[in-house]
Amino acid sequence: MTDYAGKIRIVWKDLPLDFHKNAMPAAVASRVVFLAKGSEAFWKMNEKIFAGQSQLSDESYKKWAAELGVTSADFDKFKVEAEKKVTANLEDSKKYGIQGTPNFLIDGEPLTGAQPVDKFKAVIDAHLKKAEELKGKGIAANMMYVEMTKAYFNAPKAPEPTAKGDDKPPAEEPDDPTVWKVDIAGSPIKVGMGTDWKKKAALVTIVTYSDFQCPFCKRIEPALAQVAKEYGDKVAFVWKNFPLGFHNRAMPAAMVALEARKEKGDEGFWKAHDKLFDIQPKLEDADLEGAGKDLGLDAAKVSAAIKGLMYKDDIQKDMDQGGDLHVEGTPHSFVNGRIVNGAVPYEKFKKIIDQELVKAEAKVKGGTKLEDVYAETVKGGKGGPLPPLAIPATAPWKGGRDAKVVIQVFSDFQCPFCKRAEVAMPGQDGKIDPNGAGLAAAIAKYGDQLKIVWRNFPLGFHNRAEPVAEFAVEAFKQKGNDGFWKAHDALFDTQPKLEDADLQAIATKLGMDWAKAKDAIDSHKYKAEIDSDQKEGGSVGVTGTPGFFISPVGKPGKLLVGAQPADAFYAAIDAALKGAK
Repeated sequence: MTDYAGKIRIVWKDLPLDFHKNAMPAAVASRVVFLAKGSEAFWKMNEKIFAGQSQLSDESYKKWAAELGVTSADFDKFKVEAEKKVTANLEDSKKYGIQGTPNFLIDGEPLTGAQPVDKFKAVIDAHLKKAEELKGKGIAANMMYVEMTKAYFNAPKAPEPTAKGDDKPPAEEPDDPTVWKVDIAGSPIKVGMGTDWKKKAALVTIVTYSDFQCPFCKRIEPALAQVAKEYGDKVAFVWKNFPLGFHNRAMPAAMVALEARKEKGDEGFWKAHDKLFDIQPKLEDADLEGAGKDLGLDAAKVSAAIKGLMYKDDIQKDMDQGGDLHVEGTPHSFVNGRIVNGAVPYEKFKKIIDQELVKAEAKVKGGTKLEDVYAETVKGGKGGPLPPLAIPATAPWKGGRDAKVVIQVFSDFQCPFCKRAEVAMPGQDGKIDPNGAGLAAAIAKYGDQLKIVWRNFPLGFHNRAEPVAEFAVEAFKQKGNDGFWKAHDALFDTQPKLEDADLQAIATKLGMDWAKAKDAIDSHKYKAEIDSDQKEGGSVGVTGTPGFFISPVGKPGKLLVGAQPADAFYAAIDAALKGAK
């Protein structure tokens, strides 16, 4: 922007990745600012969000937006439209074959990843030359982008026909046949259209982990309703609560649904379910209490449930089970144990339901009782505690030497979410923010009851992650545990500045031999050790960072994925402490 002032323009497109839990609400908030105050305000909000990446929350978005003159009334007015725009951007990304971030189309020519400025300049210089040629041919300025994209944009090609004259699309990629053992005992259940609440079993069971504040969860409901209409009593629906940490009204809304179930059974729950999605996104206390009144619930009990989070333990059980099943976002469904992920259309459910009906009907013909079909189908499926994971003798650690619970941290020094999870950045009251630095909060609470073990998991698209991992291992070799954790803190503190000069400054401060550290970086001296960490992380389901494997020493454990809030760590640690006894 500096070097090519007046010659280029930047257009923002939203692509919030599913596994980045704060990406969607941040995108929606920035869109609200754009709709309310225009482009200039949007870019200022953009800067505030990136600068405050460790403090992302609804409260922060509204605070930053207020500094730009955007009110709470503006959020109420524009939020739905903003969500639609972000969703439209996501659909565009699929159409253009864009799958990750950051991703750039320069007049339609792709440039992928956080590239250095020279990469941008090479493309821009070539495009400016082309633009001059087009200008010389009489192309008007307001048509330049259209003509440039004709020259540089290559639309994803449709697959070639399988045989001459055959214009049928190729067969879809086969659905994952893996069956997960999803326990449905004690959860709200509805068979078909819910006309007979005594029925609790069907040939096919759809379990959905969902969140009453999630717009994508609301979007999947019509597809599930169509399933109920088309298949009737052949399909049962089971609800699992999975309120996402960045949806501050999801938990209170779940309280209303569970209070409705306590007062009026499963029928009451599903009526509350429909009502809550109907009033979304209006889920403040007054909205929820109004919904309770419409449902004929006891007003005092509804208010107490909302304010006291009375069913929090029940919800935590669903979330713990979801963690064992690798549920990371919502909606996440299982059809007779088979994953159907996201807000997919009816046709996706229909395809798998039809396959599962054939199997279920065969079981019934073979003598299996209808009420036993689901249990027989998921018996032996995946899920539950992950296998034990040994602690390498070469891994840095801190905390209690003989602690009964170990947290193995699979992390990347260039990853901002790893920093957010690990570094105790205090809030306005001086205390650790429990919604961000979950691991730091857990260490503060449990102290030497925990042993924290570091495992390197540098991500391929972070160009400095692997060199910094080599440096960190060398810090451990030279200075032991104490030196490693000092280096660890310094590296996160200096992030994103992780070039060799930054590492040398840290080495000098810690009294390290920089020549040896530089040689370790350049020669990839510890590549085998780092690769081993990544392989072992993959064996327990780590695919991104941060990942936390929490277990009693030498026993099966649980994987927490992402910068989880403190409560998620507390629940996993308490379960591990109980398992260690």
